[in-house]
Amino acid sequence: MPTLHVRNVPESIYDRLRQRAQEHNRSLSAEVVLLLDYALAETAVSQADILDRIRRRRFFNPASVNAPDSTALLREDRER
Repeated sequence: MPTLHVRNVPESIYDRLRQRAQEHNRSLSAEVVLLLDYALAETAVSQADILDRIRRRRFFNPASVNAPDSTALLREDRER
C-alpha cells in the first residue's frame, strides 16, 4: 500500500485531526484516510450529473405525482 507524507500541516489542523481520531477510536492515519476518501467521494459527481439534477428540479411538476398545488395549500392555511 502506498504511503503519503504531508508536510507543513498547520498545528491547528493537526490538533483537530488528532482529536477527531481519538473521538472515533482510530489512529491518526486511519482518520486521515477516511476523511480523504469521503472528500474524494463527494467530488466524484460529474458536472453533467449536477446539471441533470438541476434540470429535473427545474421542470418538476408536482401535479404529476398528485401533490397539491402550493397556492391551494396557502389559501387553505390562511382560511383557518
